[in-house]
Amino acid sequence: MPKDSFSAHADALTLRKPEKTDGAAIWDLVRACKPLDENSMYCNLVQAEHFRDTCVVAELDGEVVGWISGHMIPNDEAFFVWQVAVGEQARGLGLGKQMLLHLVNRDETTDARALKTTITEDNGASWGLFRSFARDIGGALSDEPHYHKDDHFGGHHDTEHLVTIDLPRKQAARLRAA
Repeated sequence: MPKDSFSAHADALTLRKPEKTDGAAIWDLVRACKPLDENSMYCNLVQAEHFRDTCVVAELDGEVVGWISGHMIPNDEAFFVWQVAVGEQARGLGLGKQMLLHLVNRDETTDARALKTTITEDNGASWGLFRSFARDIGGALSDEPHYHKDDHFGGHHDTEHLVTIDLPRKQAARLRAA
Protein backbone atom coordinates (compact mmCIF):
# COMPACT_ATOMS: atom_id res chain seq x y z
CA MET A 1 0.00 0.00 0.00
CA PRO A 2 1.57 3.34 -1.01
CA LYS A 3 2.04 5.95 1.71
CA ASP A 4 -0.61 8.23 0.13
CA SER A 5 -3.13 5.41 0.34
CA PHE A 6 -2.18 4.81 3.97
CA SER A 7 -2.66 8.51 4.77
CA ALA A 8 -6.13 8.36 3.27
CA HIS A 9 -6.94 5.47 5.64
CA ALA A 10 -5.21 6.94 8.71
CA ASP A 11 -8.55 7.52 10.41
CA ALA A 12 -9.31 3.82 10.00
CA LEU A 13 -6.07 2.81 11.79
CA THR A 14 -6.60 1.82 15.40
CA LEU A 15 -3.98 0.89 17.99
CA ARG A 16 -5.53 -0.96 20.91
CA LYS A 17 -5.07 -3.57 23.58
CA PRO A 18 -5.75 -7.04 22.22
CA GLU A 19 -8.70 -9.20 23.20
CA LYS A 20 -8.58 -12.98 23.50
CA THR A 21 -10.79 -13.13 20.39
CA ASP A 22 -7.81 -11.64 18.46
CA GLY A 23 -5.67 -14.75 19.07
CA ALA A 24 -6.35 -16.42 15.71
CA ALA A 25 -5.82 -13.22 13.70
CA ILE A 26 -2.57 -12.51 15.58
CA TRP A 27 -1.38 -16.06 14.92
CA ASP A 28 -2.17 -15.70 11.19
CA LEU A 29 -0.30 -12.37 11.05
CA VAL A 30 2.79 -13.72 12.82
CA ARG A 31 2.86 -16.76 10.51
CA ALA A 32 2.77 -14.42 7.50
CA CYS A 33 5.68 -12.33 8.82
CA LYS A 34 8.76 -14.43 8.12
CA PRO A 35 11.27 -14.89 9.75
CA LEU A 36 9.32 -14.48 13.01
CA ASP A 37 9.14 -17.58 15.16
CA GLU A 38 5.71 -19.12 14.89
CA ASN A 39 4.29 -19.71 18.31
CA SER A 40 1.19 -21.79 18.79
CA MET A 41 -2.20 -20.14 18.34
CA TYR A 42 -2.74 -20.90 22.02
CA CYS A 43 0.36 -18.87 22.92
CA ASN A 44 -0.95 -15.85 20.99
CA LEU A 45 -4.37 -16.25 22.60
CA VAL A 46 -2.81 -16.28 26.09
CA GLN A 47 -0.65 -13.27 25.22
CA ALA A 48 -3.72 -11.38 24.00
CA GLU A 49 -5.60 -12.14 27.21
CA HIS A 50 -3.00 -12.28 30.00
CA PHE A 51 -0.51 -9.72 28.67
CA ARG A 52 -2.95 -7.38 26.92
CA ASP A 53 -1.76 -4.38 28.93
CA THR A 54 1.72 -4.65 27.41
CA CYS A 55 0.76 -5.81 23.91
CA VAL A 56 -0.80 -3.89 21.04
CA VAL A 57 -2.87 -4.75 17.98
CA ALA A 58 -3.06 -2.43 14.98
CA GLU A 59 -6.20 -2.60 12.90
CA LEU A 60 -6.76 -1.03 9.53
CA ASP A 61 -10.33 -1.10 8.29
CA GLY A 62 -11.13 -3.80 10.85
CA GLU A 63 -8.24 -6.08 9.83
CA VAL A 64 -5.33 -6.92 12.16
CA VAL A 65 -2.25 -5.56 10.34
CA GLY A 66 0.13 -5.12 13.27
CA TRP A 67 1.03 -6.77 16.56
CA ILE A 68 3.63 -6.31 19.26
CA SER A 69 3.88 -8.69 22.16
CA GLY A 70 5.73 -7.53 25.22
CA HIS A 71 5.90 -7.61 28.99
CA MET A 72 7.49 -5.84 31.91
CA ILE A 73 10.54 -7.86 33.00
CA PRO A 74 10.04 -9.02 36.61
CA ASN A 75 12.34 -7.27 39.10
CA ASP A 76 13.68 -4.95 36.41
CA GLU A 77 12.62 -1.49 35.29
CA ALA A 78 12.47 -2.67 31.69
CA PHE A 79 9.84 -3.37 29.09
CA PHE A 80 10.66 -6.40 26.90
CA VAL A 81 9.42 -6.58 23.31
CA TRP A 82 9.03 -10.19 22.22
CA GLN A 83 7.71 -9.88 18.67
CA VAL A 84 6.88 -7.13 16.21
CA ALA A 85 4.69 -8.13 13.27
CA VAL A 86 3.55 -5.77 10.53
CA GLY A 87 1.42 -7.15 7.72
CA GLU A 88 2.56 -6.72 4.14
CA GLN A 89 -0.18 -4.17 3.42
CA ALA A 90 1.16 -1.88 6.18
CA ARG A 91 4.94 -2.23 5.72
CA GLY A 92 7.15 0.79 5.14
CA LEU A 93 4.68 3.14 6.78
CA GLY A 94 6.22 3.46 10.22
CA LEU A 95 3.58 1.30 11.89
CA GLY A 96 6.13 -0.67 13.92
CA LYS A 97 7.48 2.53 15.43
CA GLN A 98 3.97 3.88 16.06
CA MET A 99 3.13 0.70 17.99
CA LEU A 100 6.35 0.92 20.04
CA LEU A 101 5.65 4.55 20.92
CA HIS A 102 2.09 3.63 21.85
CA LEU A 103 3.34 0.92 24.22
CA VAL A 104 6.05 2.95 25.99
CA ASN A 105 3.48 5.68 26.61
CA ARG A 106 0.95 3.39 28.30
CA ASP A 107 0.40 3.68 32.02
CA GLU A 108 1.37 0.00 32.37
CA THR A 109 4.93 0.71 31.19
CA THR A 110 5.47 3.93 33.17
CA ASP A 111 8.10 2.27 35.39
CA ALA A 112 10.21 1.16 32.42
CA ARG A 113 13.56 2.92 32.22
CA ALA A 114 14.63 0.80 29.26
CA LEU A 115 13.14 -1.12 26.37
CA LYS A 116 14.78 -4.48 25.72
CA THR A 117 14.44 -6.97 22.90
CA THR A 118 16.52 -9.66 21.23
CA ILE A 119 17.49 -9.66 17.57
CA THR A 120 19.59 -12.00 15.44
CA GLU A 121 22.48 -10.38 13.57
CA ASP A 122 20.87 -10.94 10.17
CA ASN A 123 17.46 -9.38 10.93
CA GLY A 124 17.97 -6.06 9.17
CA ALA A 125 14.33 -4.98 9.45
CA SER A 126 14.33 -5.30 13.24
CA TRP A 127 17.69 -3.55 13.62
CA GLY A 128 16.38 -0.72 11.45
CA LEU A 129 13.17 -0.38 13.46
CA PHE A 130 14.83 -0.31 16.87
CA ARG A 131 17.68 1.99 15.79
CA SER A 132 15.15 4.40 14.31
CA PHE A 133 13.01 4.22 17.45
CA ALA A 134 16.05 4.95 19.66
CA ARG A 135 17.02 7.95 17.51
CA ASP A 136 13.49 9.35 17.57
CA ILE A 137 13.16 9.22 21.34
CA GLY A 138 16.76 10.24 22.04
CA GLY A 139 17.59 6.97 23.78
CA ALA A 140 20.99 5.30 23.68
CA LEU A 141 21.00 1.83 22.08
CA SER A 142 23.40 -0.92 23.08
CA ASP A 143 23.57 -4.62 22.29
CA GLU A 144 25.44 -7.75 23.23
CA PRO A 145 25.09 -11.46 22.49
CA HIS A 146 22.62 -12.88 25.01
CA TYR A 147 21.02 -16.16 23.94
CA HIS A 148 23.84 -18.06 22.28
CA LYS A 149 23.34 -20.47 19.39
CA ASP A 150 25.15 -23.37 21.06
CA ASP A 151 24.67 -22.63 24.78
CA HIS A 152 20.94 -21.82 24.67
CA PHE A 153 19.55 -23.08 21.37
CA GLY A 154 21.45 -26.36 21.02
CA GLY A 155 22.78 -25.15 17.66
CA HIS A 156 19.25 -24.85 16.19
CA HIS A 157 18.83 -21.07 16.20
CA ASP A 158 21.14 -18.12 15.60
CA THR A 159 22.47 -16.15 18.56
CA GLU A 160 20.06 -13.47 19.76
CA HIS A 161 21.58 -10.12 20.73
CA LEU A 162 20.03 -8.35 23.69
CA VAL A 163 19.24 -4.82 22.56
CA THR A 164 18.73 -2.21 25.26
CA ILE A 165 17.34 1.25 24.57
CA ASP A 166 17.30 3.82 27.35
CA LEU A 167 13.88 5.44 27.67
CA PRO A 168 14.35 9.10 28.53
CA ARG A 169 11.61 10.15 30.93
CA LYS A 170 10.99 13.38 29.01
CA GLN A 171 10.03 11.43 25.89
CA ALA A 172 6.66 10.41 27.28
CA ALA A 173 5.36 13.97 27.60
CA ARG A 174 6.85 14.96 24.25
CA LEU A 175 5.33 11.97 22.47
CA ARG A 176 1.94 12.47 24.07
CA ALA A 177 1.95 16.09 22.88
CA ALA A 178 2.81 15.09 19.29
